[in-house]
Amino acid sequence: MKAAQILKAKINGPGVTTGVIITYHLWPGLMELLIRSGIDYAIIDLEHLTHNAELVADCCAIARRADFPVLIRPPETEFTPMRLALDLGPCGLLLPYVSSVATMDMIQQAVYMAPRGRRRPGGHGNFWVSGYHYENFQSEVEADLIILPQIENQAGLACAAALAAHPLTTALAIGPYDLSASLGCCWQPDAPVLLRALDTIRQAGEAVGKKTWIIGNPDTLVPRGFSFMGLAEPTMLMEGALRDLNQRVKKITPISTVAPLLP
Repeated sequence: MKAAQILKAKINGPGVTTGVIITYHLWPGLMELLIRSGIDYAIIDLEHLTHNAELVADCCAIARRADFPVLIRPPETEFTPMRLALDLGPCGLLLPYVSSVATMDMIQQAVYMAPRGRRRPGGHGNFWVSGYHYENFQSEVEADLIILPQIENQAGLACAAALAAHPLTTALAIGPYDLSASLGCCWQPDAPVLLRALDTIRQAGEAVGKKTWIIGNPDTLVPRGFSFMGLAEPTMLMEGALRDLNQRVKKITPISTVAPLLP
């Protein structure tokens, strides 16, 4: 999975890795727009809205041919949704609401083939491999698969170090909104209890040489040590850009171009 290898190198490199999480509106051309923009990766969000499976697979295929990393966030961190998400052809998974090492062990069962797991590969995900022997799946898919367990509650926060140390974890991930709700400060992004939690998770990852993914304002999060960034949801980003442009244009005083009437 060259796309996964490329993303891992960027995540573990010295710079900031940037991406988007696509929730509201998905279309094949969006992959090209993201690639042309220089964005490093995309996450197709199936947790909150259900995009058509064929559409998701087509977007993953377009990205795969361009070595552009696309991950999927399945609706649940359960065996069948994870297995089906991989069948659509992403190079990794962002897994919501992970709060125990036991969950990580279950994830391993869902993403690895026997004897290491119980995945039954199929669908568009099979196009990652050059052959259908076990060795092909192990070396060409499983070896590079990106797994991001997302900490979104106090139970996950409590075992952040163990989640980071799990061999399946590529990087930790944070759901800052749900985590703030769990901590009793929803939505107060500058609440001290939330900021302490963010630092605790980031430091847990750093202790074992792993980065932490987070979505939010890079102007405040990058200086706090986060370099694996989800910048925005594209539709919301477009709304914000249009709002700012509209407000700026409305402040411009027009100059009349109508010629004065001759006496």
